[in-house]
Amino acid sequence: MADFDDVKAFVQELQLSIVNEDPPEGILVVDDEERGIKNLVIDCDDPVLIFEQMIMEVPGRPGDMFKRLLQMNRTLVHGAFVLDEEGRRVLFRDTLQLANLDLNEVEGTVEALSLALAENAAELIAFSHQ
Repeated sequence: MADFDDVKAFVQELQLSIVNEDPPEGILVVDDEERGIKNLVIDCDDPVLIFEQMIMEVPGRPGDMFKRLLQMNRTLVHGAFVLDEEGRRVLFRDTLQLANLDLNEVEGTVEALSLALAENAAELIAFSHQ
């Protein structure tokens, strides 16, 4: 089973910049500006590895944003656009099992986030200005 040290080694191998870490809590915060990744929280919460990146605040008048986010989710390779518990922020979130975690899975999630941001950037930016 993978643990915090394994996940940190995967992050380093993928050349993500570690901007913060809390080993006792199993949390890493990483950036990769070339991929559009900023403050991606990676949480080793046995039995899963959780990835969350804040995308934007929910606008005052979201219109059809929630419907469109669900439609965007259909095209994502991994993960999904979700709301935080208070319903105030849109996040990208993915979970992986720690039991058989490998570098390819972590890389897949990072690439899926990067692709989701690249493919949907214009719409997400437009929604953030409503």
